[in-house]
Amino acid sequence: MNTILFGIGAYLIGSISFAVVVSKLFGLSDPRTYGSKNPGATNVLRSGNKIAALLTLLGDGFKGWVVVWATAHYGAQFGVEDKGVALVAVAVFLGHLWPIYTKFVGGKGVATFFGVVLGLDPLLGLAALLTWLAVAALFRYSSLAALLSALLAPVYFGLLIGADELGTQLKLAAVIFMSVLLIYRHNQNIGNLLAGKESKIGAKKKPAHSTH
Repeated sequence: MNTILFGIGAYLIGSISFAVVVSKLFGLSDPRTYGSKNPGATNVLRSGNKIAALLTLLGDGFKGWVVVWATAHYGAQFGVEDKGVALVAVAVFLGHLWPIYTKFVGGKGVATFFGVVLGLDPLLGLAALLTWLAVAALFRYSSLAALLSALLAPVYFGLLIGADELGTQLKLAAVIFMSVLLIYRHNQNIGNLLAGKESKIGAKKKPAHSTH
């Protein structure tokens, strides 16, 4: 029962859209109304407010990390073991993708994905982040960096953690599931990449107007 409650709590926390919250606090337009209409840090950056974009990135990443980390470290005293950690990891990620508070219109999950894998294992999170940074620096495509990080995350899990026990197998399954969802959420970006129409990091965008 406690495992289910932890999962529900994780989903509700994951449903907090920092792109929407931060934009309201800064008096910016709702990120679901301009640019890619994706409530994430990349789209908030199109508003021209770098601080708001950074806070969105950190918030979305933190919620993924703190939920998984707290469950891994303190869940056992409530009877929540490794399978519960795997459930919580998926639940907080699903909350970000389909948040209940904003009519199930969520982000693509990149920052939350990194937060989750960092919560599962620091080295796993570091490997995924370094992959993103390396690809982004070489090709200047945020989406490509996210896609390759998602593809390689299960590989890193196998190399760094292994899957010899049921607990680690369930966590690996959670990582694979999240990776597939993240790639699915980038289907339009994949099409743009193949067509040579994807925007590069640093490309100038027309700022979104303030609500004031």
